[in-house]
Amino acid sequence: MSQSRTPAEVLRQARQRDSRAKRGKVLAVIEELLEANEPVTPTTVARAAGVSSWLVYADGVREHIEVARKRQAQPGTAPGRAAPAGLRIEMGLVREENSRLRQECTRLKVALQRNLGQELDRLGTADLTTRVDELVGDNQQLNRDLIQSRERVRDLEAQLAETQDDLVAVRGSLRKMIKEGRQPAQ
Repeated sequence: MSQSRTPAEVLRQARQRDSRAKRGKVLAVIEELLEANEPVTPTTVARAAGVSSWLVYADGVREHIEVARKRQAQPGTAPGRAAPAGLRIEMGLVREENSRLRQECTRLKVALQRNLGQELDRLGTADLTTRVDELVGDNQQLNRDLIQSRERVRDLEAQLAETQDDLVAVRGSLRKMIKEGRQPAQ
């Protein structure tokens, strides 16, 4: 008998299968582009494979693209049209700038996360403790009010029952007096 899996395990396995399928599709597209003598770039691979650009930059995928690009850069394996030297230099500079910008973006994200965490820690403890104390006090007061209201309802119900009994008695006395033809005492 197989052991039942938790929903988290099922989801994790499904994501892993999906990831393997997408990575396989990316590798196949890289080979197709090499065979067709088309330039292999992260953008063209992502578009052709129908995956996000994040995946083509992920570890384990990016390396395959770099290897394919190096193969194309070797003499005799370049794509159909050769890029002029100025364009290659410009592309290299753009790649360096992109790398620098990615590093700066990562650094800023880490700094922002750290600052937000510190802000939450600073605000959180004192304010939350005060707010919890207020809510506990309010809850206790509401419980006392509820108990008092229930007691008041019971008292009113008892008074209502007593008043209804008195009314029934008065009506009975009135009927009796009417039958006997007497006038009520004034």
